[in-house]
Amino acid sequence: MSRRSVVACLLASVGVLAPGADLQTGMKAPEFAATDQNGNQIKLANYLGKSNVVLYFYPKDDTPGCTKEACALRDGYKAILAGGSVVLGVSADSVGSHAAFARKFDLPFSILADPEGKVIRDYGVRSMLMLGRASRVTFIIDKTGTIRFIVQKVDTAKHDQQVLELLKTL
Repeated sequence: MSRRSVVACLLASVGVLAPGADLQTGMKAPEFAATDQNGNQIKLANYLGKSNVVLYFYPKDDTPGCTKEACALRDGYKAILAGGSVVLGVSADSVGSHAAFARKFDLPFSILADPEGKVIRDYGVRSMLMLGRASRVTFIIDKTGTIRFIVQKVDTAKHDQQVLELLKTL
């Protein structure tokens, strides 16, 4: 067993890693339901058969890296929509925090509040450094609900370009 595997097993045994940490491409994406910055209930099921979903997780509203990432996705949003996909952000911040963040940076997509960390845990993206916060990772889910790509090395300033390149292959 590798050193990394041993550390992962130890962390999982004390509840630091989330149960969904083993999600891989080709697997069905876990269903979720969460409230966005406008008070709307958003579910993965709303998009099945209609559009691909770019589900991006980030640590905290209005911080430098998270702002760069959100603004990059904002800037590429029309192209992402034109390609038959939607963008949904997720963090553990509150609906109110998301509303202020979306207003401040004119974000055109839904940002889902996950203060209890359920979606974060289900997707296995809880950070070990900031427990209870999401790591920076993006799942690209196709119209059938299958995870097609998992982007773990996010370029915050060019994340829209990363996403668009992957969406072209669907």
